[in-house]
Amino acid sequence: MEVKNEIVKSLAAGEEVFWLNPKMELLTEERAGQELSMKDIEEAEQRLARFAPLIMKCFPETKDKGGLIESVLTPIPEMQKLLNEKYHAGIKGKLILKQDSHLAIAGSIKARGGIYEVLKHTEELALAHGLITGKGDYERLASEENRRFFSEYTIQVGSTGNLGMSIGIMSAALGYQAVVHMSADAKEWKKKLLRSHGVTVIEYDSDYSEAVIHGRKLSDENPKSYFVDDENSKDLFLGYAVAAKRLEAQLKEQQITVDGEHSLFVYLPCGVGGAPGGITFGLKQLFGDNVHCFFVEPVQAPSMLLGMATGLHNEISVQDIGLTGMTHADGLAVGRPSGFVGKVMEPLLGGIFTVKDGRLYEYMRDMLETQDIFLEPSACAAFAGPAFINNKEEAGRYIAEQGLTDKMDKAVHIAWATGGSLVPQEIREAYKNTYLDVE
Repeated sequence: MEVKNEIVKSLAAGEEVFWLNPKMELLTEERAGQELSMKDIEEAEQRLARFAPLIMKCFPETKDKGGLIESVLTPIPEMQKLLNEKYHAGIKGKLILKQDSHLAIAGSIKARGGIYEVLKHTEELALAHGLITGKGDYERLASEENRRFFSEYTIQVGSTGNLGMSIGIMSAALGYQAVVHMSADAKEWKKKLLRSHGVTVIEYDSDYSEAVIHGRKLSDENPKSYFVDDENSKDLFLGYAVAAKRLEAQLKEQQITVDGEHSLFVYLPCGVGGAPGGITFGLKQLFGDNVHCFFVEPVQAPSMLLGMATGLHNEISVQDIGLTGMTHADGLAVGRPSGFVGKVMEPLLGGIFTVKDGRLYEYMRDMLETQDIFLEPSACAAFAGPAFINNKEEAGRYIAEQGLTDKMDKAVHIAWATGGSLVPQEIREAYKNTYLDVE
């Protein structure tokens, strides 16, 4: 209890911390499965493959990947060098960027889970009403007749921004009435982009949790409305988990081995928890104890850390300990975490870092300077992991307990970039000139 109280005290003070998850377990095949398993991930992967022809038809920019929505895996040696020199990060091994920031259609990690859930719902509706047979004829769902059918149905979601974009853009492309309930911290350009696709955006003065409550209530009042529940959706979760299988293939292409001598460290920005949780779940299914996953949250919105460290999960919010929940990392501005994800993560997650907003802008400028890659500030939270992994006492304890102290020079570190490619140029310029205190 004393450790829990200490970490909560540090969080309440807005400090940058690393929390070592005391419930992480060595995995057995049975334990790793929990209520979901590799079979569920494979089914999700197959569903995305069935929809690939339809995705290519609706979004020609996906043709080069055969209708799969996937991002590149990019070594970033110059950024690694800068992190070591400027921030004394001491990163050994190799630092790589997973560019979900540049995923087709929605320009963020949310293109995985959000689009997958829309497609799964579409498949269920289409099969139930005889629009498809399920045998390679999914492309016909883009016909005007079928679009008219889907226009009788509504898909709704509560979002701080990126999930709303993936759900809204995909739903509207198929003909649905799409409604996105957005919290006060959602960026104006994201609202405009959604409206340009014909999506209805409802704005709230309150935070993300309130937008979800209102969105769910409105959806429940309409029998032909489907609500995407970011906090509890297993479909979203599995859509994200498919990323692990895609990553496995990319690592092989780059001749990167993951085994007892070559550990994989993965750093994932975290909001409500669905995207990083799903990816962590998938990676643990594939690589077991040889992959080490960490979330990164803003110091004013460390909802998953607070939920997991206290064991209260979604029964506690950051506002309960005096934090604002407000952050420049709009996609991570979540006061109350997903209880479903937090419980699934208990035996799987290595730990959670927190980071000050000012560092996000510094890392953003660093990436532009060293690699000429633009990421939005919330995506840059991923760099706090490799920057802090050798500079936080508890993180050092994790490395020692895992028997990795003498193996870090063979490790691969992946910073999972979650968004950025759709950010308008004028907003990018404003970001480049934003300087906040990090002390």
